[in-house]
Amino acid sequence: MASDGAGAEEARRIGERIREELARRRLSRQWLADAARISLSTLEKALAGSRSFTLMTTIRIEEALGLSLRGEGGAAAASSLPTLAPQELGAYARPAVSWLEGDYLTLRPSAGEAGSVYAHLLGIAWDEARGLLAFREAARIDPEFTQGGTVGVSNLSGHVYLVTNDLGQYRLVILGRPTIAGELYGVLTTLQVGQGTSLMPVTMPIALVPLKPGQPSPALGRISPGHPDFAAYRRHVDRVTADGFARMLM
Repeated sequence: MASDGAGAEEARRIGERIREELARRRLSRQWLADAARISLSTLEKALAGSRSFTLMTTIRIEEALGLSLRGEGGAAAASSLPTLAPQELGAYARPAVSWLEGDYLTLRPSAGEAGSVYAHLLGIAWDEARGLLAFREAARIDPEFTQGGTVGVSNLSGHVYLVTNDLGQYRLVILGRPTIAGELYGVLTTLQVGQGTSLMPVTMPIALVPLKPGQPSPALGRISPGHPDFAAYRRHVDRVTADGFARMLM
C-alpha cells in the first residue's frame, strides 16, 4: 500500500541537504545529533540510507539547522495554514495533541513466525501544511509495506487512531489512553496475504513505546524467543489484553 511521508528519493535529497549544510557550516554530525535530540547512530543510518528519516527526526533536524528540508515553499504565510485538524479526525489543535509527537518503538506479533515479535519504528509529527498530526513507519524489514497516514484523536473516547487510506483500502490502529510512561496500547487491523494471492483481514495487539532522545537504538526486525529483548518486547504485546486495553472476542 502507498503511504504518506518521505519516499526514497526525498530521503536521499534530505540527506544530501543535511551533509551540505554540515560541510558549509563546518559542523559535526555529533553536534547535529545533540542539537536535534537524536542519537548519533540514528543520524548516521539515515544519512547512509539504511534507515528512513521519520517525520519527528526530520522536524528536529530542521529546528536544529533552522531550515526547511521537506520541499520548497516553506515561506507560505502562516495565516494561510490550517490551525485545526479536520472534523473527521477530531478537530484538534496542535497544543492539545503535542504530547503525541515523537518517535516510537512499535511492537506486534510477527505474522511470519508464530510466537515472535515484529519491531520497527514509527514517528508522529505535526504536518503544518495540512494542520494535522501525521505518522510514518520506518526501519521495517519489509520496507515495501511501510505505512503512513493521518492521526485521529477523539475527545469523546480519548482513543488515538492511526489511519492509512490508499484508494479506499484502509489500515487502522486504535490506541487507548497512554500510560504514565507514555506507552500506547491497542489493536491493528490490516490485510494479510492468505492462500495464493488472496488477502484476508487480520487483527492483532500492538504497542507503541516512546523513544527518548539520545537513547541507544532498539533491536528491530523479527525478535524471536532467545533474543535478549524478546521477554521485554513480549510483555508489551501481552499487556494489550492482560491489562484491558483491548479485548479479542470470538
